[in-house]
Amino acid sequence: MLESQKQEISRLKSTAQTNEAKIEATTVALEESDKSYGKAKEWFNKTSIGGYGELHYNNLDNKKTGGSDKKEMDLHRFVLFFGHEFSDDLRFFSEFEIEHSIAGDDKNGEVEVEQAYVEYDFNENHSGKAGVFLMPFGIINETHEPPAFYGTERNPVEKNIIPATWWEGGVGVSSHFENGISTDATLTSGLYLTAGDDFKIRSGRQKVSKAKADSGALAGRVKYTGVQGLELSLSGYYQDDYNQGETSSSDSLTGFETHAIYAMKDFTVKALYASWDLDGNDAQSIGADTQKGWYIEPSYKFSEKWGIFARYNRWDNAAGKSTDTEYSQTDFGVNYWLDEDVVLKADYQNQDAPKGKNEYDGFNLGVGYQF
Repeated sequence: MLESQKQEISRLKSTAQTNEAKIEATTVALEESDKSYGKAKEWFNKTSIGGYGELHYNNLDNKKTGGSDKKEMDLHRFVLFFGHEFSDDLRFFSEFEIEHSIAGDDKNGEVEVEQAYVEYDFNENHSGKAGVFLMPFGIINETHEPPAFYGTERNPVEKNIIPATWWEGGVGVSSHFENGISTDATLTSGLYLTAGDDFKIRSGRQKVSKAKADSGALAGRVKYTGVQGLELSLSGYYQDDYNQGETSSSDSLTGFETHAIYAMKDFTVKALYASWDLDGNDAQSIGADTQKGWYIEPSYKFSEKWGIFARYNRWDNAAGKSTDTEYSQTDFGVNYWLDEDVVLKADYQNQDAPKGKNEYDGFNLGVGYQF
C-alpha cells in the first residue's frame, strides 16, 4: 500500500508540474498576443483610409462642321487615400487614382499616384513636407472632391490654365498664423513644355514619372482667411527653363494666380484669374508665350440638399497670337446632396470656340462621393 501511495504521489507531482508549465506557457502566449493586439490597435488608430470618385454622363453636340459629338458615360476617376500618423509631429499622406476605369495598352485610363509625402511639424505654426504633393495653385487643385464644387466637370479655366490636377515632386514649407494668414513655398522638379504640345501648360505636367529635373521650379502662395466667409489667395511660380535644358530657344516661365471666395450665409461667389508668361522664340512664334484665363461663379444653396450655380469662363492657351484663339463657356446647373458626402449633379454648358476648333454645347450628369 505504501509503495502504491508513493507512486500515486509521484504521478500527481508530475501532473502538477506539467500543468504549471502549461499555465506558464499560456500566460506568456496571452501576454505576447496582448502586445501584438496592442500594436495592431495602435497602428489601426494611427492609420486612415478614405477616397472619392465620380461617374459622368456627357451629352454634347459639336458645332464644328464635321466634328464628332461627345455622348458618353465615364467613370472619370476612382481615388483612394491612405495616411498614417507616426507621431504627433510626423505623418504620411497618399492618394492613389484610377482614371477612366481601365488602364493599360490601348485603354483610355491611367493609374496615378497624385500624392505620396511625409509631413513634419516644426512647431505649432510651421511644417515641412517632402515627396509628391499637389501644388498650391488655384481653388480646386488641392480640394477637388466632387461634393465640394458645383458642376459635373471641373471648370475649364483651372483645367487648362492652372492646370488642375497638378502635382509635383519636391519639398515644401507651410506656415499658419492666428491672424488668418498662411503661406506655402515649394521647390519642385518643374514643368516640361514642348513645341509638339504647342507649349500648353496642361501638357507640361510630368506627374513625377521619371520627370525631367534639369531646371527646378519655385512656387509660393499667400492666403488670407481672417474674415469669416472670406478667402483671398495669391500664388506665383518661376522656372528658369520650361524645356528642361533640351533646346536653346526656350527660356524662363512665370506663372501667377489669384482668387477670391466670399460666402454669405447660403450665397457664395468665386472669382479666379491665372496667367503664364513664356520667354523664348518658339513659344512666341505660335502665340503660346501668353496663356491666361478667368472665371466667376455665383452659387446659392437654398436648402441643406439643393444648390444652384452659374459660371462664366474665358481661357486662351495662345493669347500671344494676333488672331482670335480664346474660348468662352457659360455653365449653369444644380447640385443635390443625398448626404453631405454624396452628390448628384446636372448642368448645361454653352461654349464658344475659335474658328475651326471643337465647340461643345449640351448637358452633363454626374454622381460623386467622398468618404
